[in-house]
Amino acid sequence: MARKQTNKREAKKPAEELLIDPRRGDIEADASSTKSQSMLAIAGSMLVEISLPKLIFAWALLLVLPGLLLGLAPIVVAEWVTTITSKLAHVAIGLWSLLFLAGIVALGWFGWRTVFRMAETNFWSLNSIVVQPGYAGFRELIRHILEKLLPKDADPELRANLRAASAAIAGVVVCALALLVLRLARPYTHLYGSIAELKSWTQVGLVALANSVVVITGYLAVAALIWGFADAVMPQPKNLAKFQTAPRDARSWRVAHLSDIHIVGERYGFRIESGRLGPRGNHRLKRLLDQLEALDAKEKFDAILITGDITDAGVASEWAELLDDLAGHPRLAGRVLMLPGNHDVNIVDRANPARMDLPTSPNRRLRQIRCLSAMSVIQGSHVRVVDLENGRLGGTLAELLKKHEDEMARFADKARPRLSNAIPELWSKCFPMIVPPDKLDGLGIILLNSNADTHFSFTNALGMVTAEQMKGVEIACNAYPGACWIIALHHHVIEYPWAAKALSERIGTALINGNWFVRVLQPLTGRAVLMHGHRHVDWIGEIAGIPIVSAPSPVMEVTDEYDTAFYIHTLAIGSDGQLRLLKPERIVVKGEREAAAKPRAAKAG
Repeated sequence: MARKQTNKREAKKPAEELLIDPRRGDIEADASSTKSQSMLAIAGSMLVEISLPKLIFAWALLLVLPGLLLGLAPIVVAEWVTTITSKLAHVAIGLWSLLFLAGIVALGWFGWRTVFRMAETNFWSLNSIVVQPGYAGFRELIRHILEKLLPKDADPELRANLRAASAAIAGVVVCALALLVLRLARPYTHLYGSIAELKSWTQVGLVALANSVVVITGYLAVAALIWGFADAVMPQPKNLAKFQTAPRDARSWRVAHLSDIHIVGERYGFRIESGRLGPRGNHRLKRLLDQLEALDAKEKFDAILITGDITDAGVASEWAELLDDLAGHPRLAGRVLMLPGNHDVNIVDRANPARMDLPTSPNRRLRQIRCLSAMSVIQGSHVRVVDLENGRLGGTLAELLKKHEDEMARFADKARPRLSNAIPELWSKCFPMIVPPDKLDGLGIILLNSNADTHFSFTNALGMVTAEQMKGVEIACNAYPGACWIIALHHHVIEYPWAAKALSERIGTALINGNWFVRVLQPLTGRAVLMHGHRHVDWIGEIAGIPIVSAPSPVMEVTDEYDTAFYIHTLAIGSDGQLRLLKPERIVVKGEREAAAKPRAAKAG
């Protein structure tokens, strides 16, 4: 009996008497933290732990195989043309020869689409992995070097001109390098001859790769010049000069903008990025939801927008925490809208940045299924998808996912069929998600997926908006030509208008094709506002006349005892049909020491 009482007293030992308090974590919590380690240190540990055979196999599937298929396409077409012309040139064409020729023609007629689709798919795969990141990397490297030469208090106009010039220089440099590679690879190509002229299958492979290099570098040479000078002449980002005021006849909408809430699945869990220099568990988020409930009771929100990184690593327990937390706030849950961030779909291993997924791995598709399942519950009945094939708005997200319910459940349970492309295709069909305006001239919301396909934790932050999604945006806007729009995505569209402290802040975080994205949206100037998260940066600016709202994280960047904040935005539309961004409310989320204090709202300065 005495022994049991002793054990009981030991179990109640206060935390301050513990030699090591497990609730405060240890160095293992900082394994992938960019706040407590430099990118160089993380890269060093990654190189030690990375699996070279797995890396080689992954690059073979991601680069070599698409290159081979792209390079084989012109050989296949040339072989087909050669076969037909040789048959037509033959004078004595008998019945069987005619039938054979008809078969060849039919095969080409019906098969060219397959060959073209194969070439197109692999071309754009290489474009997203090599071409656009290559140009964007050069552009940001040149900008970073040149901006380092400017004083900290440099005139904003001078800095904008320097950024524009950097884009033009990057375009010329990348074009020159691409032409040099093209010239070196050109003697090894075989674009128009017959496959019979090649001596072995090894030579076929080498020729196919050379063909692919010539096609890609030729495209890059032309595209880099176009991108560089287009980026140079377009307006550069700048701080928003002033907030607008609403006309007397204006209708207004109230939107709470949250981002990067990074839910963890453990009570005392730390975040990947911050480690022990950030918060523990989800206590701050629970207080934030209580604040939203109180604020909504005073003045109702039209929407609660979460622009990505809802979870910290996209694992099932984190999504379960989100659903449980929202279940406690049914009054708010029906107005929550969310979109995926890189932490929701691209984190391979939260504890090991050196780990990578093979393209054949089911893990990425599992993360997509978890995200779609949560979205279906939270917003599935009131967001619509776009029917790209028929050029119109489709049904709701819930209706689309209902058709694939058994397939998703089977894959979540068995990860079969392993090589099926059905889940990625379903994922792409879900974006953009559209919340139509309540009236033809009202305010709608467009939710984009800005995550690039990556298979490596170290490159998880890459962002890209596909041309298909922008076609969906065009279809939605054409369906409501008099409406205004909130266009929401996770990644920041373009780098902020100030000098970055480190090159790592500039490369691999913003949209790779951000300047193109802005150019496509320019027809919506005066009728659209962009809202995003990702970098946890509190900033409101504009580019090409389009306001951009960058959300701070109400959870990250500080430890539990410090305050954080988020914003409530009011948007108004007057009789002139123009969308106005009014001065927002800054809502403070108190640190744990003051958690019981009354929620406080202050106007943004």
